[in-house]
Amino acid sequence: MSNSEVDQSRRTWVALAAGAGAVGGVATMVPFVATFQPSESARAAGAPVEVEIGGLKPGEKLTVEWRGKPVWIVRRTSEQLASLKKIDDQLADPHSQRTQYPIPDYAKNEYRSIKPEILVVVGICSHLGCSPIDRFQTGAQPSLPDNWPGGFLCPCHGSTFDMAGRVFKNKPAPDNLEVPPHRYLSDAKLLIGEDGKA
Repeated sequence: MSNSEVDQSRRTWVALAAGAGAVGGVATMVPFVATFQPSESARAAGAPVEVEIGGLKPGEKLTVEWRGKPVWIVRRTSEQLASLKKIDDQLADPHSQRTQYPIPDYAKNEYRSIKPEILVVVGICSHLGCSPIDRFQTGAQPSLPDNWPGGFLCPCHGSTFDMAGRVFKNKPAPDNLEVPPHRYLSDAKLLIGEDGKA
């Protein structure tokens, strides 16, 4: 066997070994790099949620889950909308100026919403994380004042919120209900968790 045949044989084996090493290196790196990707459950937990709201009638509420939190979508009646203008003096933060929960620009209005009739808020009390209950009916009721305008009551410690999710004065909750990022995909479809401004 000549030296050139030996050199050619070595080159072939070296090339094969290098190729196998490269394939092995890539095979080892793929799972390693994949660990930097969020898991399916993590993606699902933060993923935007599409919600069909076309069938929601005035005065009705729909609850969906986003990031493990309940998000309330309420189609307010004309009476509920009218009540919002009359109670600013009873609210702790009527214009949502506190910054515990930054409010999106499109909800910096008296309705705290993109469309006046549709309220979208996270249904978690800003006091200790309880979930308030609906008290849409107006007037005197247990645990509520005689002039109750309708809204939400947190039964744990008595915090009350109006039909825009704004907290009333002298209640344990320090802030209004959070308005999550959201946008309309159509008149009948909402996307919770994304507002297109990112």
